[in-house]
Amino acid sequence: MDPYSHTPGHAGAQQPGMTGQVKEEVLTRFGELGVRVRDGVVHFDPGLLRAIEFSREPRLFRYLDVKGDWQDVDVPAGALAFTWCQVPVVYRLADTNTPALTLVFEYGRTEESRKLSLSEAMSAELFQRSGHIRQISVTLGKEYLLAD
Repeated sequence: MDPYSHTPGHAGAQQPGMTGQVKEEVLTRFGELGVRVRDGVVHFDPGLLRAIEFSREPRLFRYLDVKGDWQDVDVPAGALAFTWCQVPVVYRLADTNTPALTLVFEYGRTEESRKLSLSEAMSAELFQRSGHIRQISVTLGKEYLLAD
């Protein structure tokens, strides 16, 4: 197979086609991470993740924030982190049947919910990359994950 998407018969490779595959892998991973948008509202449903994907050791997660500055987030053992719209999202496993979603806002204010979705207003803040939301933490039990 030719790994290029634009290879005319009269010339060599013009553009690497692997870029499309990389984009597809990124989109697939966000699906596995359970980030969903329905009717303008962000939902977290990590049902395709396995417990083995969560870190065994505490780690430092480095990311580029909405202002273009590098930031660090402590990721405890039993968690994983990624960014979405340049906001860190930390999934944490806990011995609980009741999931929780915690938003950390600029200036340190927090807001907790038992629903694994943002409000329409908070979803809009996230999409706009306003910097108002500084971190999203989702705490859930292993029963929300794919069985190992």
